[in-house]
Amino acid sequence: MGAIKLNAVEKWYGNVQVIKGVDLEINDGEFIVFVGPSGCGKSTLLRMIGGLEDISRGTLDIDGRDVTAEPPSKRGLAMVFQSYALYPHMTVRDNMGFGLKTAGAPKAEIAEKVNAAAEVLKLDPYLDRRPKDLSGGQRQRVAIGRSIVRDPTAFLFDEPLSNLDAALRVEMRYEIAKLHQRLDATMIYVTHDQVEAMTLADRIVVLEFGVIAQVGTPRELYERPANLFVAQFIGSPKMNILACSTSGDSYQLPGARGGAYAAATPAEHLGIRPEHITLGAPGSGQCDGEVDFVEYLGADSFLVVDCGDLGKITVRSIGDTPLTAGEKVGLTFDPERLSFFDKDGLRT
Repeated sequence: MGAIKLNAVEKWYGNVQVIKGVDLEINDGEFIVFVGPSGCGKSTLLRMIGGLEDISRGTLDIDGRDVTAEPPSKRGLAMVFQSYALYPHMTVRDNMGFGLKTAGAPKAEIAEKVNAAAEVLKLDPYLDRRPKDLSGGQRQRVAIGRSIVRDPTAFLFDEPLSNLDAALRVEMRYEIAKLHQRLDATMIYVTHDQVEAMTLADRIVVLEFGVIAQVGTPRELYERPANLFVAQFIGSPKMNILACSTSGDSYQLPGARGGAYAAATPAEHLGIRPEHITLGAPGSGQCDGEVDFVEYLGADSFLVVDCGDLGKITVRSIGDTPLTAGEKVGLTFDPERLSFFDKDGLRT
């Protein structure tokens, strides 16, 4: 079991409040990702769950038991940090089993659990090597294995891939996803990397200045952001946000053409993802602009189009594009993919 519940959790450092009344329920076996900009409180919140930071106010329940005042050793959780923190003089086998050894577990039990974890993590050939003889990805797997042997209630990952290069990050992202499938364990993962959040999470918790901006599946956050912050934080490139006015069942863009509008309340902002805009001849669609920059990425091209009063709009084009900087284009917005936000930045 690994159900975790945070009830009105707060964190204060003197007169400064960094976590501002967080309520969150994490289901047994769920993969939750905390994501947000630097300083939003995601690592602090993780450390509060792990017992490495005190909870100033509120309560924390694990499997229905209040553990707010209990030390980390009593919570049954395992943390994996950005730093591998392996003992350089010990073999992989000894590093993975060290926690069990210090707890007084029998040698046979240690060997059995270390071998089982090594098999899951594909570390069998490296058990007798020392950390200096391993790659960065292999060292991180050893750090994860050290947690697995403890058979924890839940795993807490604090930006575990930050020290790896791009290729190893992709490889380890896959390894962690497969590990979750095999163990079916509760995992809470902190990252600033949107790709990690979108590809790993069952649900994403987006944090903004110590409060939860939105909780949902990756698809929910991407397709229906609850506010302007989530709309522009989730997605790369970010969602285009344009000023608009509404009247009846239509919207109007400053200095451009509008279209049909369907929302319960008046809106002041229109959001559209780069891939939901079609390039055409000037005079077509919602607005015209001049191509300012073309970014060719192989499978995709991203074009930055200067649309005057509307500002610069990013458009995704599949594959290569014949357009170059300086050309005039018309932009057509997919009417089924528009998002509207009110004067307070909330989705209408």
